[in-house]
Amino acid sequence: MNYKEALHHPIFKIVSQSAKELHLDAYVIGGFVRDFILKRGDAKDIDIVTVGDGIKLAKQVAKNLPIKTKVQVFKTYGTAMIHFDGIDIEFVGARKESYHEESRNPSVQNGTLEDDQNRRDFTINAFALDLSESKFGDLLDPFNGLEDLKHKIIRTPLNPDITYSDDPLRMMRAIRFATQLDFIIEEASLEAISKNKNRINIITNERIVVELNKILESKTPSLGFLLLDKTGLLEYILPELTALKGIDEIEGQRHKDNFYHTLEVVDNISKNTDDVWLRWAALLHDIGKAPTKKFSKKIGWTFHGHEFEGSKMVFHLFKRLKMPLNDKMKFVQKMVFMSSRPIVLANEEVTDSAVRRLVFDASDYVDDLMMLCEADITTKNPKKFNKYHNNFKIVREKIIEVEERDHIRNFQPPISGEEIMETFNLKPSKEIGIIKETIKEAILEGDIPNEHEAAFQLMLEEGKRLGLKVTKFQRNKDF
Repeated sequence: MNYKEALHHPIFKIVSQSAKELHLDAYVIGGFVRDFILKRGDAKDIDIVTVGDGIKLAKQVAKNLPIKTKVQVFKTYGTAMIHFDGIDIEFVGARKESYHEESRNPSVQNGTLEDDQNRRDFTINAFALDLSESKFGDLLDPFNGLEDLKHKIIRTPLNPDITYSDDPLRMMRAIRFATQLDFIIEEASLEAISKNKNRINIITNERIVVELNKILESKTPSLGFLLLDKTGLLEYILPELTALKGIDEIEGQRHKDNFYHTLEVVDNISKNTDDVWLRWAALLHDIGKAPTKKFSKKIGWTFHGHEFEGSKMVFHLFKRLKMPLNDKMKFVQKMVFMSSRPIVLANEEVTDSAVRRLVFDASDYVDDLMMLCEADITTKNPKKFNKYHNNFKIVREKIIEVEERDHIRNFQPPISGEEIMETFNLKPSKEIGIIKETIKEAILEGDIPNEHEAAFQLMLEEGKRLGLKVTKFQRNKDF
């Protein structure tokens, strides 16, 4: 392979020239080189290591660029970044590191290129391409990473036990890379992760969530979650999932293993959406089943109210992991809470009123909800599989039909509170809420169309029932 092809972008010649002017050696290192070898497309992030002052090199590069470019300096980390032509280029001086047991933040000293490659997490991330004029494009592969790429292996450059103990986030990164690249983690490394799993407790939840999101965004997320479970990390990070493991049997009645079912649902939905929050909803849609599981001699295993319980658990899980407590969380909560609604519909006669209520409650997310429920079909019985999918097809068609006719999505009541107050000369009161609820229910049941005239007549009838009188002004206006 001609590695010079990786350096076709003009930025590399500019970095090379800038390093020469400062009498520094500079190298492209890490993921950029790995992804070029794997032919994973054009990278948007480039890491430059120099044996010397990385910040000084970044400033020299900015000076030599054809357009004025700002240098972001991060003095705490001894790094600098330039954004140029849609690419983020990070500069750092080569360094060696030593760790303390209570922290993943190392003590750092200036070092050689060899020191810098030694501190890399995996052999496939320790590649370097020389940017010097005489050796431009030469590959440095001190740990035989090319062989590991060839055989699809994740391996640490040095002793994995030390590597993972020093920086436990690397355990998550190993699993994330294995998931993204569909690689295997070599046996000694896998054992070291299991051995050091409790060290994950020194990693901030924010860092852990970054890796979890990247696993969820992978083509087959279950690969990562199975590895997290196998190594024991999952119980530390998402005990709500490991609580779903296992099959109980009483009097010959069993339930499915909800853990493996969940992973199958996540893989199913990942074939149809890149939305990481919808994938989170798939991952968490059954977490309420562990605390609600009961056995009844009459009907066997039940999980009554698991959707409601699960939606409450979503909040506590997001809060614990320091995930955003915003609309993203509310979306996941809503998906979990409503995850069985279309399934119930699909198993019964699909009435207009039931579909209207589904669309009303799901609003803009009804299509996401349907996608989640279709992914939830994991039966291996072809007859049942086809039956369920055909039923969901009927529900989808009914949603389109009802929505075109009744406009329930993002429902806005045809009669406002102000109009009710004006009609009956009311101040804010419970009667207004009663009338609005009556109109809404009548529309959802199909008793009246979602139109102002029909809603107005019902308002008058309901007002009369409540003992309200129409104002003289309104009588003259409407009669």
